[in-house]
Amino acid sequence: MPIHVAITRRVRPGCEAEFQAALRDFFHSSFARSGVIGATLLVPPPDSNSREYGVLRTFSDEAERDEFYASPLFQAWERQARQLTEGEPEYRTLHGLEAWFRAPGPPPPRWKMALVTFAGVYPLTSALPPLFARLLPGWPALLGNVVVTGLIVFLLSWVVMPLLTRFLHRWLHV
Repeated sequence: MPIHVAITRRVRPGCEAEFQAALRDFFHSSFARSGVIGATLLVPPPDSNSREYGVLRTFSDEAERDEFYASPLFQAWERQARQLTEGEPEYRTLHGLEAWFRAPGPPPPRWKMALVTFAGVYPLTSALPPLFARLLPGWPALLGNVVVTGLIVFLLSWVVMPLLTRFLHRWLHV
């Protein structure tokens, strides 16, 4: 399973162009590692006062992610980036819904994401409640609903949506 990491940094005033150029060079160098399978730069909107820059990185698996962040290449980038940014960078591994449609390049159209999400949600919400009602007839309705909802969220996050987005990847990104 690919691992997606969102990184946010606040660039020092006047260092925006230098930061972007350095990051492009770092992106280029980092793709020499086989486990790095995607990187995207998110810049503040034009005419914005924000100096928050985002990076979305995709790794082939957790081991590749961990090796990348421990590598001399990344350590050198980190030293360079600290000269161009303020404060500590924020790293966040994306899970569940936010990572389902994450892939290198632009995201799929919203209507396609909605259709795939519907295709994952509808069968689970149609089949699991009656099944659990038959399997656990003596349970209070509220408790049964909590269990079914938890199971649906778990199945969507770690089974159904990863399979659907992998299976429909070409269609989603055309």
